[in-house]
Amino acid sequence: MTPLDHHKLPKLLWLWIPAAVLLIKIIGEHFIYQDYRAWAVGENGPYEILQFLILVIAFVIALKILFTMDRSNKGLTGWIALAALCTFYVAGEEISWAQHFAQWNTPEYWAGINDQNETNLHNTSSWLDQKPRLVLSLGVYIGGLLIPLLLIYRPALLPEKFSMIYPTRDFILTAGICLLIKIFDKIGDATDSHLLGRNAESEELFLFYFVLLYLLLMKKRLIPAKT
Repeated sequence: MTPLDHHKLPKLLWLWIPAAVLLIKIIGEHFIYQDYRAWAVGENGPYEILQFLILVIAFVIALKILFTMDRSNKGLTGWIALAALCTFYVAGEEISWAQHFAQWNTPEYWAGINDQNETNLHNTSSWLDQKPRLVLSLGVYIGGLLIPLLLIYRPALLPEKFSMIYPTRDFILTAGICLLIKIFDKIGDATDSHLLGRNAESEELFLFYFVLLYLLLMKKRLIPAKT
């Protein structure tokens, strides 16, 4: 058992929900009816709304941790503050800062620099879209696969001083799904046969869910349970 294995998440959250969502996506997109796929993966479809809701919940949890935790550890405080800032920003970007709901027209000057004619930042530059996404993906692969495996088989390779922020083996499934979607996306590009519609959106769903799980874990670690 690794030192922080006692901070475990419910099996419903780390096993059954991600497994069920992946299964529903595959069955829904391939075996129900074609119109479902176009509706489910489209703009303002259920997948994008679900991504937004996951990020909002993650942001609320990050704020709760930030205002309840012992803030004497400046490094941990900064880590959670960064999580709160990032989840707030990405949630806003996902709905183009409410444009998807309010349906206002994009100002002409902004439409000229936004490749999807939306009032957000991530469609204006790869440095605000692909690069942050790459950083998050690498963080999920490292935090969800490499670190838990090292904690199991080679814990001495990981610095003890960062042990409070290490994810546990509970994150392997969600991180593995993210990696598999990325692999199948590359295979689909080569064969023109994709497992999931809009693989990028499918991957984002699980990337964001990983962040939510991680903040739930940090909440267990940083906010003492009431007795």
